Amino acid sequence: VANDYVLRANQRDSAAGVHALGTITLAGAGVTAKPLPHFTPVELGDCIDCTICVQVCPTGIDIRNGLQYECIACGACVDACNGVMDKLGYPRGLIRYATQNAIDGKPSNVLRPRIAVYGALLLALIVGWGWGVSHRSPLIAEILRDRNALYHQVGHGIENSYTLKLVNKTDQLRHYRVSLVSANPQITLLGGAQVIDAAAADVVAIPVTLAAPDTVRGRQKVRFIIEATDGSAQQFVDSSFFGPL
Repeated sequence: VANDYVLRANQRDSAAGVHALGTITLAGAGVTAKPLPHFTPVELGDCIDCTICVQVCPTGIDIRNGLQYECIACGACVDACNGVMDKLGYPRGLIRYATQNAIDGKPSNVLRPRIAVYGALLLALIVGWGWGVSHRSPLIAEILRDRNALYHQVGHGIENSYTLKLVNKTDQLRHYRVSLVSANPQITLLGGAQVIDAAAADVVAIPVTLAAPDTVRGRQKVRFIIEATDGSAQQFVDSSFFGPL
């Protein structure tokens, strides 16, 4: 019906001639288009062709042509159309979110496998987020070795240099004690155990040095222990101590 109206409008200088003309013969085709009947307002539908839905669309599509892949589902056309319908006294919902079954007047099937799958994924994400928040560590500790040299010869001993980086993720001042555990008791933390102050949400980087006699050879495994003095956090960071081969 719409195509037939357009055909007549293209054959006339104005839309008024659509009903004025009885039969239109397409030139050279031998095809005739019969006159269309007059429709009541109910049969013509509620759309008044105000084009406001097109004007407010951020992607510039005409939603009256149906759903298109450019649509971002922002709902701007829905709000604009409902506003026009309210002014004209027509019912809302000419443009609305709906399923194809609802538009066709068929019952919608809500319980579908997709709902169960999406629900399970959403539940897993919520559980994972809750577990991550409740079990997050208030402290981040990293040990970075000095890249300039594996070790330094100091008298009759050797030293390895490191940079200890601490991140206090709490909103309060924290005091952290740094100590060393090694399978080789000859490797010690120069200066002994240290206590480092870290302000709230602060990142602290301090130099750390390990010392050992020059009799220590090759690679030795060491472990740094960083723990809060109030016992609220504890981190273990593994690294290596290098001596001459």
